[in-house]
Amino acid sequence: MSDWPEGRPGDNGGRYGRGSASAQPESARVMRQVRRGQSPPGPGQAAPPYGGVPQQPTYVDGGGGPGGYDSGYNTGQVYGTPGGHGPAGPGGPGRPAPDWRRRIKWTAITVATVLVVTSVGTYFWADSKLNRDVDLSKVIDRPDAGEGTNYLIVGSDSREGMSDEEKKELHTGSAEGKRTDSMMILHTGDNGSTLVSLPRDSDVEIPTFKGSESGKTYQGTGRHVKLNAAYAEDGPELLVRTVEHNTGLRIDHYVEIGFGGFANIVDAVGGVTIDIPQDIKDTKSGADLKKGEQTLNGEEALAFVRTRYALAGSDLDRTKNQQKFLSALANQVATPSTVLNPFKLYPTMGAGLDSLVVDKDMGLFDLAGMFWAMKGVSGGDGTSMNMPIAGNASNGNLQWDTAKVKTLVDELKNDEKVTVSAD
Repeated sequence: MSDWPEGRPGDNGGRYGRGSASAQPESARVMRQVRRGQSPPGPGQAAPPYGGVPQQPTYVDGGGGPGGYDSGYNTGQVYGTPGGHGPAGPGGPGRPAPDWRRRIKWTAITVATVLVVTSVGTYFWADSKLNRDVDLSKVIDRPDAGEGTNYLIVGSDSREGMSDEEKKELHTGSAEGKRTDSMMILHTGDNGSTLVSLPRDSDVEIPTFKGSESGKTYQGTGRHVKLNAAYAEDGPELLVRTVEHNTGLRIDHYVEIGFGGFANIVDAVGGVTIDIPQDIKDTKSGADLKKGEQTLNGEEALAFVRTRYALAGSDLDRTKNQQKFLSALANQVATPSTVLNPFKLYPTMGAGLDSLVVDKDMGLFDLAGMFWAMKGVSGGDGTSMNMPIAGNASNGNLQWDTAKVKTLVDELKNDEKVTVSAD
């Protein structure tokens, strides 16, 4: 007796799981196979060979058999490679060449973006460091503006921010307040730059002026003093007023630097090379320098520009040394080794900008223009001179040569080549 249940009539054993006249394994059952592109056999057609199972296509070398079916398997195909042949072997195609144009383009864009961001950031950082403490709008009765730009550059003996040790090292003393040791007018225009020193002992008249702090108007009385007394009496605004009144030349911008800031800038650029005209030994300034070319650090540079008692011409010779050194300093700051080296540029800018006092309308571009103009003076494209002196006034102060000063001022106002000399 069979353990298999009898199938229903008409099943002919063709239904798996419902019983069969003959127990037949699943693997032997006939499943209809249809080739791609080929219809199943119709009535009267011969059954496929091989026991009812159609011949399967061969997959050797990726062949698709008679039906043309190509599954793509077993051919070594790797998706995503050129031609579907995978990584190149000997004699096969390699990886696509890099698109250098595209790489160069994006590299250039990246570098340009970094430079722009850095430049903008540096500008705002530097601009925020400027001490715009001088208000030239408080200056009254000003001369008409001329051609070109006029800077009044002042070196003060301010010891603000200096420690006792620094004051001792730089031989500055500990006097309270601040006075001016040097004053220069720098004119820039189309005919080169002109740097004119105003000796501190110059005899000038204090005109009517408005107090920088009180706002009160002080009437002029014809009082004559040394030029540096105007600065000591009411600061930068009165100094500008006095210079304009006694010269007739309008001052466009004011720049001041103290002892400590000057020394720090020199040290930040790694020292300044200059040709010392003579041996200098001055106990008051601390100068002990030998004649000839040498590189001065901040302490030595400050002593050099402050020395007057060891020089035959006293203040007049000192102003010449100050002009010479400031031009050399500007030339040093404007060199590629400083401008293109962030490890020198940022300390130099930080040291300089922290210690500069400028007028409220002074911008970084104005400051840069001033330095480039001073560099031009040292490069021989400009003129440096003292204010022409005629001799001593009755009070012992230095008397300007009135005729020469008038010619000089007219040439500067009209931005003409300077023909006047101090000799």
